[in-house]
Order: sequence, then structure tokens, then C-alpha cells
Amino acid sequence: MPTTKTKRPARLPFNPQSLPGPETITRRELSNGIVALIYENNTSPSVVVDADLRAGSLWESRAQAGLAGFATAALMRGTERNTFSEIYEAIESVGASLGMSGGTHTSGFYGKSLAEDLSLLLGLAADALRQPTFPADQVERLRGELLTRLGIRANNTRARAEEAFYEAAYPGHPYAVDEDGYPETIQAITRDDLAAFHRRHFGPRGMILTVVGAVRASEVLELVERCFGDWANPQQPPEPALPPVMPPPAAVVRRVVLPGKIQSDVVLGAPGPARRHPQFLAARLANNILGVFGMGGRIGYHVREKGGMAYYAATALDGGLGPGPWRAYAGVNPKNVDKAVDLMRREIRKFTTRKVTAEELEDNKANFLGRLPFGLETNEGLAGNVGSLELYQLGLDYLQRYPSMIQAITRDEIQAVAREFLSADNYVLAVAGPE
Repeated sequence: MPTTKTKRPARLPFNPQSLPGPETITRRELSNGIVALIYENNTSPSVVVDADLRAGSLWESRAQAGLAGFATAALMRGTERNTFSEIYEAIESVGASLGMSGGTHTSGFYGKSLAEDLSLLLGLAADALRQPTFPADQVERLRGELLTRLGIRANNTRARAEEAFYEAAYPGHPYAVDEDGYPETIQAITRDDLAAFHRRHFGPRGMILTVVGAVRASEVLELVERCFGDWANPQQPPEPALPPVMPPPAAVVRRVVLPGKIQSDVVLGAPGPARRHPQFLAARLANNILGVFGMGGRIGYHVREKGGMAYYAATALDGGLGPGPWRAYAGVNPKNVDKAVDLMRREIRKFTTRKVTAEELEDNKANFLGRLPFGLETNEGLAGNVGSLELYQLGLDYLQRYPSMIQAITRDEIQAVAREFLSADNYVLAVAGPE
């Protein structure tokens, strides 16, 4: 465990101005609302494409849970130009990859190829997004795959504990509904439902297209304009407003019984800050100290290492476009559930009532700053980071400002943000395992 011994803050081993910023990221907004971000990186012959569209499970009803993900997954199953086989033969013939996935606030696609094959990659993605045909046989095949995944999830203690946690932490909120849907909703969704969701919700407004690799920005912009510049969807609706989220008024407990299991999974926490919260970086640093750093931070040390109560124990902070949860989780022997929960609550209470030590703070700051360049070593890492600048409206200079913002976080800020979102008395606890 960390001690109270202090040490000088480590000096930055890199120049923040060497990180991607306004000077090196090309940003263009097309007339139809698509924002293109291009970062030229000639250290590799490859190129990565990462795109987010404003179409996700927020736009579906509880009765059709999983519709957005189902529709997105079906986009590449056949288009007006290409069959399912032709799409994947074209991708595999050049050793590329391309996939589409749905989420809560966004859906999107991700692809990677040699830079010379970027035109093929963007062309196939545009074709799937704009002209899918949802072939009946492919829809049924995909339905079977989705139902199989849901069947596996139904017997997974970690997944069932997370599901119960969301339902209890976000009552009456879209986040309480699983974006993957449920067996009965996936069974009921028709091909016409998929086509109607695509027709209404998929469009260029709000789309963010990030391209990173051995490419020239001017040439990429021409490709993007050619593939997406004339795309329009006048009926594309705005993003639904999220209802307010309230902290738990007391201890809320949900238990899911899965007979025959030999492990229980525990999730304990509450709704946390959205990515745009002014103290989100302090919350991230606090989460690192509480349940990530080393072998799982304080939670990992006291619950797993010292207490011997868990196979794994840590914390997670999911802040995104909305207030994702801040929670501790653990996989434990069923007979140790109550003891593990008591240890979690004890560490959360200490964390909210006492400031972290100066050494803990500096160690975790050094960890954050040391990880930053490694997250930008690959085209994949660059694309994810550059795209997030636009998605969360952080500013193109955010990565260059990031080191100074981390270094400025204080012990008081860590305690304040922990007190705002964490409580040892008012929380949601979900447990899934044997009776």
C-alpha cells in the first residue's frame, strides 16, 4: 500500500507540443454536417478509419431493445451494389478489416488497410451505410448470432450483475435498458423494423470521421467528399434529451440467482460524471487511485490481496456523452460476498472522508502522463484519441493541454469529486451468483 512519504513531481519525459494538436490535425466540416479529422502519420504504411454516427439505442423503445445494434450489425450483410460475400471478398482480398457496431449514443464503423486501399475501405463503408438491403436470409442468420450471444450472457455472473446494476442505478432512464436487447425483443424485431430504423436515423448530421495513417489530408478530404458529400437525410432526428439522473437515496440491493454457479460477481456504485463534467479528469485520477493503479488500487489491495476475498477486484469509471456509472466490482466466492462488500464500502468511506496521500497522487499522475505517449504510438490509438476530441468537444489542443491539467489536480479536488459521486451508505449493489 502507498505510504504518506512525499516526493517531487516527476518531470515530463516528452514535449507536450509534440503531441497531436491544431497544427497537425486537419479538421473539415462538410456541408451536410459530417466532420472529418485527418492526422498524417507516416511511421506505418497502414491507415485506420474510425467513425461515429449519432444513431444508437437512445432512439429505440424498450419494446424494441437491441434494434439499433441489430440494424447496425446488418448494414454489411448486403447492399444495392454488393452481396454479403462480395463485401467480405473485397475486404479480405487486400488484407483489410472493416466492421460496424452499435452503441447507446452512437453507432459507427472501424476499418484498417494499407494506405493505398483507403478508397476501397471508405467506398465499402459508404455503400453499407447508405444503401443496405437487409437480405432476409442474412437477417435471420444475424438474429441467430445475437440470440446466441444473449444466451451466453444470461449465464455469465459478471454480465448479469452489470445488467442488474444498470437497471437499479438508472430507474426510468434509457441507460437501464441493455443496448444489446433481450431474447424476446430480438425475436420480435422484423426486417422492416431494421430498414425503417436505418431509413430514419442514419444520416450525416453529427457524424465524425477520423482517418489516421500514411495519407495526405487533401487526398483524404477528396475521398470523404466523394463517398459521403452528397449524403442527406432530412428526417434524421436530433438526439433525445436524457432525463436527469439522481444518486441513490439509500442502499439499493439487487440479487440475481444463477443456480449451479461457483462464483458470485458483485457490482457496487452509482451514476458518475459525464465526460464533459468540469472535474472529470480529477474523477479519472481518483478512480485510478481507488481501484486501478498497481494490482487494482486500494480496492484491489484490501479486497483481493490483503482480505483474500476476491479473484479480482477493481473499479471503473465510464463517463461518456452521458453520466455513466462509477463502480467497484469483484468476482468472489459466494460465501464471501458480504465480507467483500463490507471491505469495498470501508474503502469507499475512507476515500471520501480522508484525502489521498501526496505520494499516491504523484504516483498516479506519473502513471497517467507516462501512459499518454504509449496510447498514441499506433494509428489505432491516435484515431481513438483524435476522434474523442470532436465527440466530446474537448478542442484540438486538448492532448497538448492534458499534461498540465493532470499536474494541476489537487488532493482537495480528488476528495471533492469522490464525495460528489461515491458513497458508502447510498449506493446500488448488484450481486449475481448461486443462491
